[in-house]
Amino acid sequence: MEMDRQRVSNGNPMEEIVGFSRAVRVGPFIAVGGTAPVDTNGKTVGVGDVFAQTTRCFEIIEAALIAAGSGLHDIVRTRVILTDIDNWKRAIEARKAYCRDARPVDTIMAINRFVNPEWLVEIEVDAVIAEA
Repeated sequence: MEMDRQRVSNGNPMEEIVGFSRAVRVGPFIAVGGTAPVDTNGKTVGVGDVFAQTTRCFEIIEAALIAAGSGLHDIVRTRVILTDIDNWKRAIEARKAYCRDARPVDTIMAINRFVNPEWLVEIEVDAVIAEA
């Protein structure tokens, strides 16, 4: 049996140029790619504030999950990627508001930098829609 593949876009022009989607759903599985803290014009939200940036990432993630026929309640894994591991407590404090009910597994890691040096955090999420 072949499963349908649904791509979710949030209108980022780079999706077409580079060849990526905000999220992809195959059957009950949804993967949401590295989500940056940007507004609808691509400008960084909360420069210097990891809590505000994490919150914005989850707002974008929630919209992508809804567009894929899901929601925050279906999240099974989060990956919090930071440029400074010392920011982990503030990032997780923001994450908590979106993940408290689903209680997904979590990975917290640090890297050297993102494409945009204003970004302090990116979030990746996997979700699985439970059968009714």
